[in-house]
This record gives sequence, C-alpha cells and structure tokens, in this order.
Amino acid sequence: MLNLFNYIDRQMLFSVFPLIQTDLQISDFQLGTLGSVFMLVYMCYAPIVGFFADRHPRQYWIAASAMLWSAATFLSGLAKNYASLLTARAAIGVGEGGFTTIAQPFLAEQYPKKKRATILAYFALALPAGSALGYFLGGLIGAAWGWRIAFMLVGVPGLLLGFLAFNRIKDREHRSLDNRKKPGLGQYWALLKNKPFLFLCLAHAMQTFAMGGLSAWMPTYFHRFFNMDVAQAGLVFGTMVIAAGALGTFIGGKAADKLLKKTDYAYFIVIAASFVLMIPFAGAGVVSHRMPFSLITFFIAIVFLFIPLGPISASLVALSSRKVRSMAFALNIFIIHALGDALSPALIGHLSDEWGLKMAVLACVAVLLPACVFLHLSAKTARAEGRLIRYYAEDTKEA
Repeated sequence: MLNLFNYIDRQMLFSVFPLIQTDLQISDFQLGTLGSVFMLVYMCYAPIVGFFADRHPRQYWIAASAMLWSAATFLSGLAKNYASLLTARAAIGVGEGGFTTIAQPFLAEQYPKKKRATILAYFALALPAGSALGYFLGGLIGAAWGWRIAFMLVGVPGLLLGFLAFNRIKDREHRSLDNRKKPGLGQYWALLKNKPFLFLCLAHAMQTFAMGGLSAWMPTYFHRFFNMDVAQAGLVFGTMVIAAGALGTFIGGKAADKLLKKTDYAYFIVIAASFVLMIPFAGAGVVSHRMPFSLITFFIAIVFLFIPLGPISASLVALSSRKVRSMAFALNIFIIHALGDALSPALIGHLSDEWGLKMAVLACVAVLLPACVFLHLSAKTARAEGRLIRYYAEDTKEA
C-alpha cells in the first residue's frame, strides 16, 4: 500500500499538466521541470538515506519517508505560484527517495533467490497501478474541482499509512553491529568498481529515461493529438498503464524466475528482449495517424517497457552483498535518475518546444538502444569475473 501511494502521489502531477499550465501560465519546459526537480532531489537524497539504512532498523526510515512525501503532496495543493509548487515537488522527492531506497532490498531479503524476481515484480505492480490511479484521480478530480484539490485529497492516505508503518513493519533482518562492522561510505566506491553492477545501473538508467519521459508526456500527447480533454487523457492513459504495466511486470518476473533454472543469463535475456521489442511498437504508435492503431501499439510498447522491473531488481540483489544492499539500491537510484527521468521530462519538454512532441517521444524511446549495449557489458563482465556463479551460489546458501 505504501508503494501504491508512492506512485499515485508521484504520477498524478502529469495528468494535470494542462490545468497547471493554464493556471500558472508556464511553458512546456517549466512543466517538465516540475517532474525533473522531484527526481533531482530524489536521486541526491538516496545515497544519504541508503548509508544510514544499512546501519539502523529500516522500518523507521520507511514510515518517516511516507509521512514526509504525503505531507508535501498535500501542500502542493496550497502552492500559490510556480516557485512554491516547485519546492513542494522537491520535498516529495526526499520522502519517496527514502522509501524506495530501502523498500526493495528490505523485501528481497525475506525470500530465496528462486522467488525474488517474481516477488519484486509483485511489489513493482504498484508502479503501473499507482501511476494509473494517479492519472485517473488527477484527471477526474482536476476536471471537477481543480488541480489543487486533487493534490490535497491524494496526500491524506499516505499520512495514515506512514503512521501505521511505525508499528506494522519490523526489520527482522537488522542486526546490531559495532561500528567496525557497519558499512562505511567507502562501500559506494567499491560498488562503483563493481563493473557488472555499474553497467546494469547504466542500462537501467536508459530504461528509466524512457519510462519517465513517456509517463510525463503521454497524457499531454493524447490531449494534443487525439483531441481528448484532461479527464479523458488521464483515464485512457491510466487504463493503458495499469493493464499493460501489470501484464508486463507479471510476465517479466515469472519469465525470469523460470528461465533462471536453465541459465545464469536469465535476467539479462528477459531485460534485453523487452528493450528490443519495445522500440518498434512505440515508433509505430507515434508515426501512425489512426488513433485506434496508435493506442494498440502504445499498449504493447508499455507491456515491454514494464517487463524488466522484476528482473532488474533481482539482478541488483544478486550483484550486491547483503550488508550493503540499501547502499547498492541507493547508488542505483542515484545513477538511474541522474541519467534517466531527472532529465527526461524537462528534456522532452524542450525537444517538444523545438521540434514538436511527436519527435520528442521518438527521441525518448531511442535511448533503449544504448541500454542494450550496457546490458551486454554487464552480462559479459559478470561472467568474466565469475560474479553470476558466485553470487547465485551464495544466495542459494543463504536461502
């Protein structure tokens, strides 16, 4: 539930872009910057919270983070101008950065290797479900009562869930270690020297760039090119995200865990296949002038875009040791957002101002090509260094 509202509060902004633009009289670039400032703060805070989370019980960080991002979402509705709304979005980045950094490794440690891709895929279902609900609620509430009321209403549930998390979530894996055994900041440098991990993070960054750019601009794309109003665009894209995203996330987790019985390259194969197959379907949707055909191809493209979520998280677990997993996910978050969706909403907005939104969306999808190169390097170096065999063997022993 926390992860669900994590994405509701994050993604609702994009469904009310046209309303905010009309009210505050801002450009496409300024709209995109509202998404980018969130990610800039999110990624910079992640390494900080990751360091402390590996040294102390993690349930308190999870709960406090949820309450912070929910309060900031509520306050977004009280923003009087662009600067105050930008500040509120930055505060949401602190709260959600703290939660996401800790939640995935925390959950992964509760399950053996053979189930992790599936479990993390189930957890990741909150991304399409929460994003879709964000688009639904933003479009419907925004059209009826305005974008300010929409932010205020969706911020309340997270405050209650955050309060419950203090007592309902227990960090049973945490062990009280003396200072000599607790991981230090130098572990971040060690992770950067872990080539398979680093290349995987770079591939993940390209996927995050595409996902962030499309999430930010597709409701506006539907509004401009399919003649949908704000509520219709939010409803249609939200339906596509929850259906295609849930299907892709489920398929990715199940396929990776089944293929893992046959090859150590299972996660890499599933991720690479999804990258390659997503590009032509997204491109066909953009170049077509027929709305039904475009909607079908966009739906298929979204399925492939979501397939890697479970396998990527499981790969990050496999390529990092237990004592620094929060730090590993924190570093991954910093890299993928620094090179990914911290840039893409504003960059796509700028390209839209210069070349039009269709060309901007095509450019957004094209970044999956270098993602395949980084994924190949990750698999190659992992095999050369014996990391796949070693980490999978260690993980089986732990289980």
